[in-house]
Amino acid sequence: MKRLVHTAALLSCLITPAAIAKDTAPQSELPLEDLRLFADVFNQVRNSYVDEVDDRQLLEDAIRGLLNGLDPHSSFLDASSFDHLQTNTTGEFGGLGLEVSMENGFVKVIAPIDDSPAQKADLRAGDLIIELDDKQVKGMSLQEAVDLMRGAKGTTIELTVVREGINAPFEVTLTRDIITVKSVRSKTLEPGFGYIRLAQFQTKTATDFKRELDQLKRSNTPLKGLILDLRNNPGGLLQSSIELVDIFVNEGTIVYTEGRIPSSKTIFEASATEPADETPLVVLINGGSASASEIVAGALQDHKRALIVGTQSFGKGSVQTVLPLTRDRAIKITTARYFTPNGRSIQAQGIAPDITIERARVQTLERNGEVTEADLHGHLTRDDGKESTSRSRKNGDSDTTLAEDDNQLFEALNLLKGIYLMGERVRPKAAAQAPSN
Repeated sequence: MKRLVHTAALLSCLITPAAIAKDTAPQSELPLEDLRLFADVFNQVRNSYVDEVDDRQLLEDAIRGLLNGLDPHSSFLDASSFDHLQTNTTGEFGGLGLEVSMENGFVKVIAPIDDSPAQKADLRAGDLIIELDDKQVKGMSLQEAVDLMRGAKGTTIELTVVREGINAPFEVTLTRDIITVKSVRSKTLEPGFGYIRLAQFQTKTATDFKRELDQLKRSNTPLKGLILDLRNNPGGLLQSSIELVDIFVNEGTIVYTEGRIPSSKTIFEASATEPADETPLVVLINGGSASASEIVAGALQDHKRALIVGTQSFGKGSVQTVLPLTRDRAIKITTARYFTPNGRSIQAQGIAPDITIERARVQTLERNGEVTEADLHGHLTRDDGKESTSRSRKNGDSDTTLAEDDNQLFEALNLLKGIYLMGERVRPKAAAQAPSN
């Protein structure tokens, strides 16, 4: 009986937050036989294990095991974990610059953070980390693995990585650095065509995005089109992703969630406080685009507001809620799934691009010996009297460099140009005036 009381006390800690919210789904009776089994195992461990283990530690480990068995994103948060949770939204911490999850006992890379040691070492979405400094990852919790990867700037760590398409694991040595996540970056790719990169959805992402978009419009008159780069964006704050979509959509659903408890069933609608921006839009995604970035891509795709290009996104379409247990402890638990405006589930499926553009290495062939009319001796001059010049493309042209550096961005730019040109050609023109008599 004492063991059952002890176990019941543990279970009451887990259900207290939901009970306070008065929002629980109907519960079946507790399985008493299984509770007795748990109490017996707990008692055997505390009495028979080779080393004495503190009861509190055993209970915390039991809670961790309960949550880790649900899915890769549910977990127990102690005081240290709360710290890590906050750094994900404030944007600065010391480590390698990796967004990770747990898969089959190994650390799986969701995405490397821009300009981080991980990105510079070419770690990629989908890589599995199986060892950290010769320590097997199998058997660690995700938090334990993250704690090992984080550390003081200038210190090194060796990762053993398994990558699809490579037969054997390989080692990568990384030097830790202060990781500062700049959420929004922008530049002009060509006159009239802008580019905004979103690395992560933080508290001020939508505000910063508006500022960068306004700057692009001031420096490009007119702004003929915009590329929104969500590749390797692991997500972040849901509200920021909703605010971003709201910039481009006047009305309708942006995303909705469904779960077992009433509060998990929520519909997020576009507001009409400001007119939607109508700049032609192409969105780039890949296997590292997850969570909030998938919400943005899915909403813009369903509203037919943007052309989505690249490769299939990660497929992280679940909602995690942090439920406090004590002043310095909480659980992060999956409470719902995300759905796009048209009812598509993102979870374990992701967003399929409208046009698939695989990552590739492009090599431009030299045009040796190619001659144009302007190269011929004695060619006719232009009828406007100006000197004709050779139109042969020289090696080193900016579009050639972009194609070689980032073929996905190069193709996205070509598509954006096509959208703009087609829009110009189908736009109604003023009726011609009838000749006067």
